[in-house]
Amino acid sequence: MDVAIHFKELDNKLYGFIEGEIDTFTASGLREELEAVKIKEGLEIELNLSKVNYMDSTGLGIFVAFYKRALRENGKVKLVGLSNRLQRLFEITGLSDLMDIETDKKVELRK
Repeated sequence: MDVAIHFKELDNKLYGFIEGEIDTFTASGLREELEAVKIKEGLEIELNLSKVNYMDSTGLGIFVAFYKRALRENGKVKLVGLSNRLQRLFEITGLSDLMDIETDKKVELRK
């Protein structure tokens, strides 16, 4: 299965909807899409992972790299809609302490 990402921009907020499996075979496409995002100061980026059904360490690395780039360029990134499995993956690696991950409320899909 592939991974797909679609973006929608409203005001100074960019919404990314990611769907599929993120592994060593599909990660390059996601990496390219995220690298193409133009981050300007104050841009808020919300990445919805509610339709990601699998992710390995390659996917984690892509999100960490994107998160770091956004911080360097004075943007903000929030991950939302993580399944319990994905949420646990970020917790086990300690990334949930570093990254902005919304887990407390149900995320409404904004399509």
